[in-house]
Amino acid sequence: MLAIHKRGRIQPGRNFHQSIDRPLTLRLFRPLSRRTGCGVVPAPQPLSLTVTEFVRPNLTPPNGQKKVLLHSCCAPCSGEVMEAMLASGIDYTIFFYNPNIHPLKEYLLRKDENVRFAEKHGVPFVDADYDKDNWFARARGMEWEPERGARCTMCFDMRFERTALYAHEHGFPVMTSCLGISRWKNMAQINDCGHRAAGRYPGVSYWDFNWRKGGGAQRMIEISKREQFYQQEYCGCVYSLRDTNQHRRNHGRAPIVIGTQFYRQGEEPDAT
Repeated sequence: MLAIHKRGRIQPGRNFHQSIDRPLTLRLFRPLSRRTGCGVVPAPQPLSLTVTEFVRPNLTPPNGQKKVLLHSCCAPCSGEVMEAMLASGIDYTIFFYNPNIHPLKEYLLRKDENVRFAEKHGVPFVDADYDKDNWFARARGMEWEPERGARCTMCFDMRFERTALYAHEHGFPVMTSCLGISRWKNMAQINDCGHRAAGRYPGVSYWDFNWRKGGGAQRMIEISKREQFYQQEYCGCVYSLRDTNQHRRNHGRAPIVIGTQFYRQGEEPDAT
């Protein structure tokens, strides 16, 4: 594990209250080996779970590039994206920067699952700061914004700006994200934020591939069940947790208990 300290200034995006001008602590996990695919991703069978094998189309990032920085929010959302890029022989690194996730226990659960899956596939993983204080400062005044509203735009902007800066400083010509694979997210909103962040730096482009299409959203669930990933039950931030628990109470359901829900074969997942 290598600790990297970088300093960079990121100009505020739409709905931002301040810019970033502080050291960013990164931890880079470098696997001993890297596995690339050849069109077919084999389905491991842990605990006797079965998952369909898929013959995947060959993916081509923008401008024919083969080096991609993948912003990941969690293992369930990134699992299908990771295996799809491996099957196309794309050289990619995961960038985990998600200061919105609250509380710390939830953040660590999501990150550790993502690290575990990255190590399984031999994919480099950059663990960025848990920059929660800056996130809360930027969210000030947007505490009661609805899901997919201005607060979510701010959140995507913040995470993608860090991703774009890292891509610029470390020679990644393309960045992308697994955020849009969830049917609960507004893909146009995510893509708008991604293009805006990448546009700050010459030579960096945002790959707005629709990871849901061609059965991608379903494979995301199947991979999550196969790997028995931790299953988050709300988007991530404290306000999402508040609103999700209120919705559950309104429908006679118990509040979320963090760290207890995992994907299992034969069960339908809640929203993530």
